[in-house]
Amino acid sequence: MSTLSVVIVIVFCAGYLFIALESVTKVNKAAVALLMFAACWTLYMVNPESYNPGVSVANIPSTVSNIIERHLGSTSTTLFFLMGAMTIVEIVDQNGGFDWVRKIMKTKSKRTLLWKITFITFFLSAVLDNMTTSIVMIMILRKLTSNRKDRLIYASMIILAANSGGAFSPIGDVTTIMLWNKNLITSAGVVSEIFIPSLVSVIIPALLLQAQLTGNLQTPEDIQISEEPEYQVLDFSGHQRITIFFLGVGGLMFVPVFKTLTNLPPFVGILLVLSILWIVTEIFYRRLHRFTGRKSFARRVSNLLSHIDLSTILFFLGILMAVSCLEEIGALKLLGNGLNVTFQGNHYMVTGIIGVLSSVIDNVPLVAGCMGMYPAQAVGDMATNGIFWQLLAYCAGVGGSILIIGSAAGVVVMGLEKITFGWYMKHVSWIALVGYIAGILSYWLIRNYIVVLH
Repeated sequence: MSTLSVVIVIVFCAGYLFIALESVTKVNKAAVALLMFAACWTLYMVNPESYNPGVSVANIPSTVSNIIERHLGSTSTTLFFLMGAMTIVEIVDQNGGFDWVRKIMKTKSKRTLLWKITFITFFLSAVLDNMTTSIVMIMILRKLTSNRKDRLIYASMIILAANSGGAFSPIGDVTTIMLWNKNLITSAGVVSEIFIPSLVSVIIPALLLQAQLTGNLQTPEDIQISEEPEYQVLDFSGHQRITIFFLGVGGLMFVPVFKTLTNLPPFVGILLVLSILWIVTEIFYRRLHRFTGRKSFARRVSNLLSHIDLSTILFFLGILMAVSCLEEIGALKLLGNGLNVTFQGNHYMVTGIIGVLSSVIDNVPLVAGCMGMYPAQAVGDMATNGIFWQLLAYCAGVGGSILIIGSAAGVVVMGLEKITFGWYMKHVSWIALVGYIAGILSYWLIRNYIVVLH
């Protein structure tokens, strides 16, 4: 590597360090990611001729501009998908679409509640993003038990189930969305091959955690589930809320089908679902005003758009574009070759290590880096739905559960329930690691002894 390339890598690593230390520096990671993006590409322009041999000096500006626009176009498909999905979830949540979840979770048994939380979170996060699923489940959990010790266990299980559930779905996690957008995995492939490992990775921790729960819930009457949630004023009828739920969540599930039928990028399907849901809610609000005279516009889509976490979108933009610079200078390819040599091409070891790293380092740039390190191939482990990409989807998603700071779900629950890093590491990290390794072993058994997919 040239001296300039080393400097670019150092700048990226320094930015990465500040992102990891966000809780210490109090500087939003989106700001750091955008600075990384600009700094890396600015340094690239110090000597762009070295990265584009054969291109005349006069054509360098247009060549680099085309390179950046190509990477930006690829990145934007992921960003628009995320923006559309986040908006759909916000519409469903704010208009009471998740009320039914609260009702079916009501129980007296502590262990029964743990399993209900586990499976509902697991399957919800396959459709919603794991951060949103965690928020919804924590809000519901607070209505079901007031025991601090029990709630820490339940909250930890929400983190594990949310991350595992997102790993087997093409729309369940940002990393699987990225791999799906790049055609490195298919919706049918990731669901059929990663579902069982993901399920194993959550069932084993649930079995271990349930040993810490005995007896029945002691829920005070004042926090019993009511027919209407206290955190919002609902204007829609029960049928309308159910319609919104099925249009939103069912629409998200339809996106992979839409991609298969039309061969259009997934973000087109997500925008189609958003447009339909937007129109339907507008009709509902218009009828509400006509028959009741109530003018409740706070939860109309035009207003809910302001609720979207723009800093998260900008973080993805910055980090993905910074990683693309590392790809252009050849750093990712060099790192990929180094890992292959170290582990002698054992993809189970390579992806397993990447998954453990994702508990410390954000899994988005890790997966983006892997996509640059390992080019897709027509056949073999690196082909579409190959072992490497399937394992990467699993490991990057589930590995984030090992530490509470290793995933968006963990960070959100950490803040909502005031779980300390030390408590989680002592009581849950080893359990998450056991489930993580068990999932990898189950994938290996399926691939080698049950069915071999080509």
